[in-house]
Amino acid sequence: MKDRTKRLTIHSSDLGDAVLSKKGDLLYYLASFEEKSNLWSTNLRTKETKMVMKLNSSSGSLEWDKKMDNLYLLSSGKITKLNPDKSESKPVEIKSEIEFDENAEIQAMFDHVWLRTNAIFYHSDFHGINWENMKKEYQKYIPHVGNEYEFSELLSEMLGELNVSHAGAGFRGTNVSNGDATASLGIFMDYNFKDDGILIEEVISRGPLDKAKFDIQPGSIIKKIDGVLIAKNQDVSKYLNRKTDAFMLLDVLNPKTNKEQTITIKPISLGEENRLLYTRWIKINEKEVDSLSNGQLGYVHIPGMSDAPYRSIYQDMMGKYSDKKGVIVDTRFNGGGDLVADLAMFFTGVPFITYATEAKVVGGEPTSRFTKPTLSIFNESMYSDGHCYASGYTDLKIGKTVGMPVPGTCSFAGWESLPNGSYWGVVPISAKNKAGEWMENNQTEPMIRVKNMPGQIDNGIDQQLLRSIKELLKDVN
Repeated sequence: MKDRTKRLTIHSSDLGDAVLSKKGDLLYYLASFEEKSNLWSTNLRTKETKMVMKLNSSSGSLEWDKKMDNLYLLSSGKITKLNPDKSESKPVEIKSEIEFDENAEIQAMFDHVWLRTNAIFYHSDFHGINWENMKKEYQKYIPHVGNEYEFSELLSEMLGELNVSHAGAGFRGTNVSNGDATASLGIFMDYNFKDDGILIEEVISRGPLDKAKFDIQPGSIIKKIDGVLIAKNQDVSKYLNRKTDAFMLLDVLNPKTNKEQTITIKPISLGEENRLLYTRWIKINEKEVDSLSNGQLGYVHIPGMSDAPYRSIYQDMMGKYSDKKGVIVDTRFNGGGDLVADLAMFFTGVPFITYATEAKVVGGEPTSRFTKPTLSIFNESMYSDGHCYASGYTDLKIGKTVGMPVPGTCSFAGWESLPNGSYWGVVPISAKNKAGEWMENNQTEPMIRVKNMPGQIDNGIDQQLLRSIKELLKDVN
């Protein structure tokens, strides 16, 4: 059987569940080529492939009835009966009510969290805490819990006694469809401006106002939004409430030319504004590194340990920075994920073959790993796999490290949902460094400690980046 691995479908897709027909000749499967999944079939003998029925569902699970005449699809909490032969679907209506003792449910969930933590916590000493006593201490508050928020807070307090990362509890309340949500114009405004309107200090690149036809210059004043004067004694947010992605009219005055224009834009969300600000920060750092190193060094930032950041830094380091003498790898504010091994391998490439003519070098091996010097910047806001990376980069002596200590949080998360909508988690597995020391609560020190000081960083002076440029230049020259 091990030699009979075979591809069953003729196309690639975001594949969901799959089942065989009664005769074993047809493969029914959920596949998505764009956003939603539909039911497809492939004849395993003739390879005839077709869409059986359009479902427009999220990916789910499939199961036959006992006679294997009908399929049942479980997706997004709903069950649908599917008849592949007739290409028919029918929702399975489920309506039920239960009565339960809410106080007893809270007690049961509390007991479950305590028992599961007792069973899975990565270390038997519970970080020096008497876990039996914790149950007694927090049990007495159960009768006074009034809602899900209070219950999750109670769990967080109890789990917090363990002094461990990746732990705590919370409650995801129902989203309010018409709740307040301030939109963004994609600008920096002068909050010291005392007259009516909004004084623009800077138009954020790729934001709603960053259009050549608008020609909005710093110093311009937005006088009106949708024909309403922006009063000096009003909070600007009120004019932008729930306006994300909705067409808006702005009356903009250029005081230098005394020219006023009315433009139509679509404000963006604050989340999108943050992404633009992140890109802006990266561009500023790239420019500073290039300038202060006289074009000798490159700069990349790794915000998280996932596929997209890895592709980004790989593209930059092996592409536009391939001719640089070294690269500063900034990992400040890295929130974690699972990428430490890939990065460690990528940064530790050792040249072993050179491709050349008599006149010049044209390449070499390895071609998939970075072989030039790197320097990594750390800070206090790196977490989880961000700490794993800091520890690994240090223990493997890949390069110099600059910044501030990284908190010891290299552990795995173990999150679970509860019946009342709460969620909780604690550490089931932690990690040990190369020396065999537990990494939980064991911070990683940079080789060169540099703190970005108030009065400096808020004025655009990144002391950690400046020191990193200076240190890496020593290694490449």
